[in-house]
This record gives sequence, C-alpha cells and structure tokens, in this order.
Amino acid sequence: MELVRVASDELRDWCARKLTGAGVPEDHAKITADVLVHANLRGVDSHGVLRMEHYVNKIAAGGINPVPQIGVSRTGPVTAIVDGDDGLGHVTACRAMETALDLAEKHGVGVVGAVNSSHCGALSYFAEMATARNMIGVVMSNTDKAAVPYGGREPFFGTNPMAFGFPARKHPPVILDMATTTVAFGKILDHKLKGRPIPPDWGVDREGESVTDPDKVYAMRHFGGAKGYGLALAVDVLSYVLFGAAFGPHVEAMYAEDLSRKRKLAQFFMALNPSFFTETDAFLDTMDRMIDEIHAAPPARGFDRVLVPGELENLTKERRLREGIPLPEAIVRYLRGH
Repeated sequence: MELVRVASDELRDWCARKLTGAGVPEDHAKITADVLVHANLRGVDSHGVLRMEHYVNKIAAGGINPVPQIGVSRTGPVTAIVDGDDGLGHVTACRAMETALDLAEKHGVGVVGAVNSSHCGALSYFAEMATARNMIGVVMSNTDKAAVPYGGREPFFGTNPMAFGFPARKHPPVILDMATTTVAFGKILDHKLKGRPIPPDWGVDREGESVTDPDKVYAMRHFGGAKGYGLALAVDVLSYVLFGAAFGPHVEAMYAEDLSRKRKLAQFFMALNPSFFTETDAFLDTMDRMIDEIHAAPPARGFDRVLVPGELENLTKERRLREGIPLPEAIVRYLRGH
C-alpha cells in the first residue's frame, strides 16, 4: 500500500476543517485534531486520523453531539464529574484532565470522572497534559467488549487502556500508555487497512485459536493471561462502575451498525501534585537520575540500550516532525475532501 507523508500542521488543519464541516465548533475541532495528530506523531496510527471518518459519520447519524454543553460538577474537595453531553470524547477528556489538574494544584490530588463521553483517542495525550504542569497523570478508560477473559471463550471486557505520565527535568516525561490486551484493537484495524498480517498472539477466532489474518479476528487476548485480565477488570471498575456507567459487555460498541446510538462512555482522570509529597525540584531531579541509571543499564543482546516507557514514541515523533506522517493514500484523499 502506497503511503503519503503529510506535515503534522497540515494534517491538523485537514482534520479540523473536516470536523467544522460536520458542525463541530472550531475550538472543539482543533482539540480533537490535536489529539489525533498527537497519536500519529508518536507512531500510534491506530488512534490517529484513521478514526476521523468514523467520527464524522457518527456525528451525521446523531451518535455524537457536535455542539455539547459540557458541564463540571464538584462532588468533593478533590473530586468532580465532567458531563460530556455526548460530545466528542477528546474534548470531554481535556476538560476532565484540566479539572483534575486544577484540583491538584490547590489540594495535591484531583480525581475526575468523565461521563456521557465518547471515544477520546490516545490516553497519552491527557497524561502529557499533567506532565506539562510538573504533575503525575493517570488516565483509564474501558471499551466495548473485545477480549476473552482468562479461562473464557467469549469476549467480556474491552482493551481497557491505561496511561501514566511522570514529569522529569532534563529528560522528556516518562509516558506509559498501554492496553490490557496484547495490543489495542485499533492496531488490528491499522494492519487491516494496510493489508498486513498480524502477529499470532494478537487475536483469536471463534474457536479461541490464534489467527494472523486481521479479517478473521473474533476477539483479542489480555496480555499476561490472568494478570492482564485482572487489570482489565480494575480499569472497568475505576472508569465505569465508579461513575455509574455501563461495564464490560454492556458498553455500546464503537463500530456498531447503528451509528445513531450514543455510547455514554466514562473515563477516569487523576492528577497528583508532587509538591504536596516532596519538593518538586527533588522529584524532578530524582526522575532524571532514575532515567539516567536506566539508560546506563547494560543492554541485552540485540538491543542498543535500555529505554524508558514512551521513549520510542518520542523518537518516532522527532522523525515524523522532520519527515512528515506516513498515511495511506485513501485517508489522505478523504481528509482533503477529494
């Protein structure tokens, strides 16, 4: 499949125009475009602009409210609920993390639930919002059923991603963004779009057997067997049950046939302010020291050096900022409008 390289700024403009053309306010469109391009820059194409057509179609069908009235309700000294009014999840998530950070700025910790949300893209974006303010960010979201539980044959929980962001001083922040499945489902979609086979540990067929053809994937596996399954359950509780939303197989599917159905998703956001636990400068310096010592660890055969979480994505971002973001020609044609 032929790939076209597009500059990140140009790609943001294309996405924003596509969304405003669908009736989304300009500020919401810019936020959403920024979240999507963020994923592509980091090499996480599964959560990038390939999702645009789905969002636009869902807006047209009434499944996403293009002009939501997002509300924030304080529920305690360090807690709040953000109601996304069924709008774009990227915007709702930004408001939720901003609220958590403002609470943590004053009180040391902020915990916020986003409800009546929709798919919000790569969670690393919101973790980075925290590290940009020298705070720790924790983000979780469950998804519609996609993975078989340990010992089961039918999918129950989703990919249930979680992200952690830790700021440093001289080094970029440490960003861990991961699904509780072997990979995020979007990566299977990305391989399908590009006509590539998938590794055998990504998905299973209806008999629970591994497959390499992305078209034959019936369900996914949680990583680490029972451990990944247990983490998926924990994410479901923290990001859905805690906020009174649906869980597991009751979550509205993203790619359901009826795009008019609103998904009513929920997400979990937490910010921790290091200055309430230690000196901020000491925290940042110790993070740098940890990263330096990890880099100094002797690499195993076949590796140049030991990296910290998010470092490969940062290297990809640097390269794609220079060379452009590689995209399938079909996506470029769609975003450009011809």
